[in-house]
Amino acid sequence: MRVILSIVLMLLTLHSRENPFFPTDSIDDMPITSNKIEKYPPLNRIALSFPDYARVLQEVSISYKNLDGTVEKRSIKVNRSVDWHIPLFISQSYMSSEKQIKVSKKISPREIDFKFIDFSISKKEITIKTEDKMKRHFLLINPHRIVLDFIRDADFLSYKKILKRVPFTLLRMGNHEGYYRVVIDLDGHYRYSIDSIQSGYKIRIF
Repeated sequence: MRVILSIVLMLLTLHSRENPFFPTDSIDDMPITSNKIEKYPPLNRIALSFPDYARVLQEVSISYKNLDGTVEKRSIKVNRSVDWHIPLFISQSYMSSEKQIKVSKKISPREIDFKFIDFSISKKEITIKTEDKMKRHFLLINPHRIVLDFIRDADFLSYKKILKRVPFTLLRMGNHEGYYRVVIDLDGHYRYSIDSIQSGYKIRIF
């Protein structure tokens, strides 16, 4: 009887492990790797453009594939102000001879000169020299533009000047009953502030 029981136990053991060269764990639980080589073009430089309402870059996150095919992510806290006119570049090139993008040009201090008002542009500021009192100001969209009304019984033809001074694109003036209107077009989404100064007003956009 003992001999028969021993034979049955041996047969059960052989059935449960058909191939004694595999471990006892399931084959399905074992990681499988491949020698297949996937080719990708080298990373030279790519650019990410900001929308015109972007002001602060808070974080940069990248996702990359490892040699074994797994995917990981890494993030870097930045919290720095950005100029949306300039794209963000990702590069593995150490070339230092690349030209920098210029978004503004040197301009004459006085852009527009009337007898009763003139405008000076410096970076993101416009200084308005006038003795006329500002009646009101407000912002319109599509496109973004600042509207300024000054009290004066003026007499002049409608005036328009293309500025091309980032972020200012166009200045227009029109005559109305009891006041004249100044419209300053912007190249994107901005907020603005107006301060009274000794010679008139100063507009800042941000």
